[in-house]
Amino acid sequence: MKKYLITDPKYYSDNTILFRKNLTRVLKNHKVDIACFRDKISHNYEDLAKVFIDVCNEFKIETTLINSHINLAKQLKATGVHLTSDQFNQIKEAKENDLYTIISCHNYNDIEKAQSFYANCVTYSPIFNVANKGEPKGIHKLKEAIKIFEDIDIIALGGITTKEDLKKVAYAKPYGFASIRYFI
Repeated sequence: MKKYLITDPKYYSDNTILFRKNLTRVLKNHKVDIACFRDKISHNYEDLAKVFIDVCNEFKIETTLINSHINLAKQLKATGVHLTSDQFNQIKEAKENDLYTIISCHNYNDIEKAQSFYANCVTYSPIFNVANKGEPKGIHKLKEAIKIFEDIDIIALGGITTKEDLKKVAYAKPYGFASIRYFI
């Protein structure tokens, strides 16, 4: 099961020096396969994204993603992009730019749409309870989605914060799991 780390300024900082230090500490403590720079509030987004790519390259992270920003992903030579559930119309552009493309999905219609647009992968969320993220899907729905949509890789996301949560998710046999807080 792939391990997918997602950053958040709440845990990593918007100061480039602290961001580098915090990301380095996390990557020393956890082997991850996929990492995504996600920050919806910092004014120095591009500077932080550059530090993110540099640190991920130092740790030889297999897949490095920039959240939402196709052009910045290309500019920084990220391997891909993680699009929001409002960006289905940008999957084609991301794929044309040879970017590994993940898109956030919250229901079966989203997954079907992502599959029809040839996204490489989807996150399906929230699996467990997360404030302001809607009704949790649970392990049963995750397992069902994986069975129904066997032709696209599904990464479990949402509320996966402990080893116990991870054991429950692993039972469903997703392509991977993604988390912000699990890796902190």
